[in-house]
Amino acid sequence: MGKNGLLFIPDISGFSRFVNEADIEHSRLIIQELLEVLVNSNQIGLRLSEIEGDAILFYRYDDSPDAHQVIKQVEKMFCDFHTHLASYDLSKYCNCNACQSAVKLTLKIITHYGELTEYKVRNFSKLMGRDVIIAHNLMKNDIEDHEYWLATENMFPFIHVNSAKWPQWHSGNKLTDIGNISFQYTQLGMLRDEIKPVLVPKVKFSELALAFSMRKTFKTRIRLLFRATADFELRSRWMEGVKQAEKFNDLLPRSGMRCKITSEDGEAIISSRSKVLADDLIEFTENDEGLNYLVHYTLSKIEPGVVNLKFNYYIRKNAISELHFKQDEKEMVMKRYKKSFANLVRLIDEIDPLKK
Repeated sequence: MGKNGLLFIPDISGFSRFVNEADIEHSRLIIQELLEVLVNSNQIGLRLSEIEGDAILFYRYDDSPDAHQVIKQVEKMFCDFHTHLASYDLSKYCNCNACQSAVKLTLKIITHYGELTEYKVRNFSKLMGRDVIIAHNLMKNDIEDHEYWLATENMFPFIHVNSAKWPQWHSGNKLTDIGNISFQYTQLGMLRDEIKPVLVPKVKFSELALAFSMRKTFKTRIRLLFRATADFELRSRWMEGVKQAEKFNDLLPRSGMRCKITSEDGEAIISSRSKVLADDLIEFTENDEGLNYLVHYTLSKIEPGVVNLKFNYYIRKNAISELHFKQDEKEMVMKRYKKSFANLVRLIDEIDPLKK
């Protein structure tokens, strides 16, 4: 016998077009990150039933869903979704079609209250029943707006549709194989005013001292050189002495990403701090966790297929630290980076799709 419960379905709009038209690998990773954001924004004890491509079916057994909880959950999920997109748009390292268009993705949320029946096959459980079918049917409808909260008639005893927060609700219905389904919906776009992207703190060069600079010219495209130098996943293939690089959390490279570097000298946590992207100029920085040193890469396009790399190595501005580095470490560090840049030439040849 079934139990009464809440069905809560966030559905990413524009998913099909995004996946079909964008770079498939990065579009997959972007959607994966967004689905994780939606799962992590669950604050009212919703259970995850299944993920269906661009949508997540959440549920919670409940005889009387709390209106305030449901409203706050809608707000949080929508705002977390767009905060993540806005933050990635400002910090992304990649300008492929997927990464450029990700910020255009939108979110709609379907809520329904009814009888839920759960069945299990080995270690897997799945919901079934008429009310589950109703919620699924409403994911496809004739609403022109792409960002809205849709609530079925069954939900209305539990939510305040005339609250100041949700000033305008619209009626709708959909004719399906199991009958006519009535619902109301309200736009969520107004919540965008509350969204503030998470910005990565800028580097304060005034607190650092330039230890040395290096330059090298590469016969390649500026974007390819950027990928080779900035992508942590490639670091062990060119950086002298690095045995392994493990990224934290972020699936795609961006300003603010962190990585654990295992080298001959031990382990260190490295963070990217800032970036500037243009067609003929790219800059980015990396530093260790204690900001004992910072490296500043500047990639300049000289002509088609020729890029100049300027490399600045900074240390903390401190008379004793500067003297120690100059006497004991500078020569060794410079030698390591010279070898690394020679390795970088070989790596670019290996990853360049035009040379395969």
